[in-house]
Amino acid sequence: MGGANLPALRGHNEALLLDLLRGAGQAGLGRSELAARTGLTPQAVSKITARLGAEGLVAEAGRAASTGGKPRTLLRLVPEARYAVGVHLDRDELRAVRVDLTGRVVAELAGPLDFGAGPEAAVEVMETAVREVARGADAAAGPVALVGVGVAAPGPLDHWAGVMGRVTGFPEWEGFALREVLEGRVGVPVVLDKDTNAGAAAAGFGAGGFGAGFAGGLGAAVYVHVGTGLGAGLWLGGGVYRGARSAAGEFGHQVLRLDGPACRCGGRGCAEVLCLGAVARGDLREAARILGEGVANLVALLDVDRVWLGGRVVAAAPEVFVAGVRGVLAGRLAPRAAPRVAPPVGPVVELAEVGVAEGAAELALASLFGRAG
Repeated sequence: MGGANLPALRGHNEALLLDLLRGAGQAGLGRSELAARTGLTPQAVSKITARLGAEGLVAEAGRAASTGGKPRTLLRLVPEARYAVGVHLDRDELRAVRVDLTGRVVAELAGPLDFGAGPEAAVEVMETAVREVARGADAAAGPVALVGVGVAAPGPLDHWAGVMGRVTGFPEWEGFALREVLEGRVGVPVVLDKDTNAGAAAAGFGAGGFGAGFAGGLGAAVYVHVGTGLGAGLWLGGGVYRGARSAAGEFGHQVLRLDGPACRCGGRGCAEVLCLGAVARGDLREAARILGEGVANLVALLDVDRVWLGGRVVAAAPEVFVAGVRGVLAGRLAPRAAPRVAPPVGPVVELAEVGVAEGAAELALASLFGRAG
């Protein structure tokens, strides 16, 4: 087994400490606790935290109560030391958020977008949005320090290459190197992923922090998005599962009705055309039932622990969709095998779609905290 080079190892250890401090919140952790949880020596922890402190990422959080010896100094993450921007690039709308290192949204904007106008026009809108949300409260002070930008876009796409695929109904996007082009415009690293994967990241990492969504040891989950399209993001093995070609989660184009209505993907009877067709007719209960049948297929295949529902259609009638999916699952699965079904961002129903932009920002932060995303 080959050894790791020193810079890589140093970055890994810094990420471990930053991740622990993020999870500890404002209360912070002592150096001895950090050493115990990471397996690093106290001397190594002291050196690393000194570097992080010099970079403004870590600060003192007071002192712990004395247990007989000298009170321990506690350290905390400095949320405002760095930021990330998340962009949700939808077919008819763009939403951008800036989050601090705890994942808290500190700036946001939304506006119309014509996805069909093509990639170059969309990049112009994205660049403007990123610069706008990256501007600090004091405009004269200039932009804030960004870790990077996460972009969540309709699939298919190649997450690793940062290149768009043949988006259903928009063939002009195929092969467009969105990550490279946007990086050249904004000057910071860009992560490109499917909107459904960003939704899974937002739900999996939990609102406000990594790991918050997994109290109780949640293992496998799925985020199902109902908006201008229908798709799913998979959370397996503690992170987003994308598959060998970034193609995992093409949930909307499973065939539920042979010889059903034509779908824009070229198939017939897909879950997407059936579900969105029912939405267009105003029959939300039928749309929820169709969605539930697709979800039940996915649950039976993957045996996930939880299902999250999101997207603007769900946000408009969350009770109908949660009840509809639960009803199908209850009928098709053994009671003990049925996963919990929940909105992706808790009780804030009107912000259900926000999870995608926040998830994109979390993916941009992931490397800082040693997360694969």
